[in-house]
Amino acid sequence: MSAAYLGAHVLACPTRWSDVDENGHINNVRLVGYVQEGIYDLFRHHATAVRESLFPSGFIIARHEIDYLEQLHHHPEPLSVRLTVERLGRSSAHVEVNVCRDALTFMRARTVVVARDRESGRSRTLSPDERRFLSAFMPDAARAEGPRTTATATAPAQRAMPGVVGRGSPSRRPRRRCRTSVG
Repeated sequence: MSAAYLGAHVLACPTRWSDVDENGHINNVRLVGYVQEGIYDLFRHHATAVRESLFPSGFIIARHEIDYLEQLHHHPEPLSVRLTVERLGRSSAHVEVNVCRDALTFMRARTVVVARDRESGRSRTLSPDERRFLSAFMPDAARAEGPRTTATATAPAQRAMPGVVGRGSPSRRPRRRCRTSVG
């Protein structure tokens, strides 16, 4: 089940008891699965993507960059998998995905999604309709900049795991708030 938020696509994603590992929290591989479910929901199940037959040959995940921010435990309440588009390239969309529950972000991923050509199996240029669709999920500032085809520097990611301060005492991390969009 997905919802519309200003500048974001949100999928409600339940956790399952089978997602829990021997440490009692949701396994990191399963968390990547939630990211992929959110991307699939946006590109293949979103009402506009279906109605306008966007991405007819599908897409390829070219890259995942993941920060595990908090341990996630199984609860009956679903997770919010929130997607925003950071930028559009010639054939790609750079998507930020936040996996949240109760305004707390457990995982943040940056994923590069590439439009696929069915015959060659290689990347293809995004169509104007696909660009328009994806730009609706961009923050206003990024949308105003327009398309960029070269890589740009981004702020370094926050440390995902607690560090060690002094003689082995773990540092305290601030709890991370769930973001609906970047910018």
